[in-house]
Amino acid sequence: MDVVPMGPGFAAELRGVTLSDIARDDAAYAAARAAFEEHSVLVFRDQQVTDEIQLEFSRRFGPPEVTKVGSQGTGSHFVILSTIGPDGKVVPPDHRLVLRNRANQLWHTDSSFKRVPALTSILSARIIPAHGGETEYVSTRLAFERLDAPMRERLENSFAWHDYAHSRSQIAPDLASPEERAALPPQCWRMVWKNPANGRGAIYLASHAYAVEGMEPAAGSKLIDELMAFATAPGTSYVHQWRKGDVVMWDNRATMHRGRPWPSHEARLMVRTTISATVADGVETMRPPSSQAAE
Repeated sequence: MDVVPMGPGFAAELRGVTLSDIARDDAAYAAARAAFEEHSVLVFRDQQVTDEIQLEFSRRFGPPEVTKVGSQGTGSHFVILSTIGPDGKVVPPDHRLVLRNRANQLWHTDSSFKRVPALTSILSARIIPAHGGETEYVSTRLAFERLDAPMRERLENSFAWHDYAHSRSQIAPDLASPEERAALPPQCWRMVWKNPANGRGAIYLASHAYAVEGMEPAAGSKLIDELMAFATAPGTSYVHQWRKGDVVMWDNRATMHRGRPWPSHEARLMVRTTISATVADGVETMRPPSSQAAE
C-alpha cells in the first residue's frame, strides 16, 4: 500500500489497496489507520463498492451509526445523499431533498449534534454529475496549530453548543422537522479535540455550533464565526473531484467539509456510513463537567 500525500498539508490517497483488503487484513488495517490518524482525509480510487463492502470496511474503524430520523436511509447504517426521486427522475430545485443537499454545502463536521459524535465518515460515489458536486475539506488541526498560544489555551478550556436545527435553519426555518428536533436536542462539546494517537489538537466546530458556554450569545456567536472563517481561509482546503468508484473517509475530530453545488438537472447519488467515536478515540475528554453535558 502506498500513501501519497495530497492537499495543503493534509489528505492522502491510498494506492494498491481495496476496502476489502483493509476490512479483512490486520496489517492493511493498521497501515490505513496510521495514515488516517496522520492525514485526516483518505482517498481510495477505482473501488468496486457495494453496500456490503462499504459497511464491512466501515466496521473496521468502530461502531456504525444508525441513520437518524428524517434522512434517506433512516434506521439503517447508510445515509443516502441523492436528488433522485422515487420515480427515478431528478427532483425539482425546490424539493426538500435539494434543500437538504444545500444545507450540506455549509462547513460542518458530521454528527456533532448527536449524543455520541462521529470519529469518521466514509462516502462512496455511486452516481456523479458531469460537472460540480465536489467535496471540500479543511484541517481544523492545522488551523488550531496556526492560532497563537493564548487562543489555543483559551479554546482548550472552552465548550460550544451544537444543534442540528440551528444549521438547517440557515437554509429554511422548518427544514429540521419536529421529529428531528425532538430526537436531536442540543449537545455541548469541548472546542478542542485532542487525538489520543498523537496528542495533536484540533478545533471542533461546525455550522451546527451556535453558542459558547459561559459567553453572552452575541460574543459567543462572534467567536464561532471568527474561528470558522479562520479555519476555512482561502488556500487551506483540499477539494475532491469525484469519480465513480471513489471512496473518501475523513476524521470528523480534525476536519470540516462542505459539498459544492452542481447543475440542478443532473443526478447525484452518494452513500455515507458514519462511525461513532469511542473512548479510544478521545470522546470522553470532550464532555463538559456541567450537568448540562451531553450524555
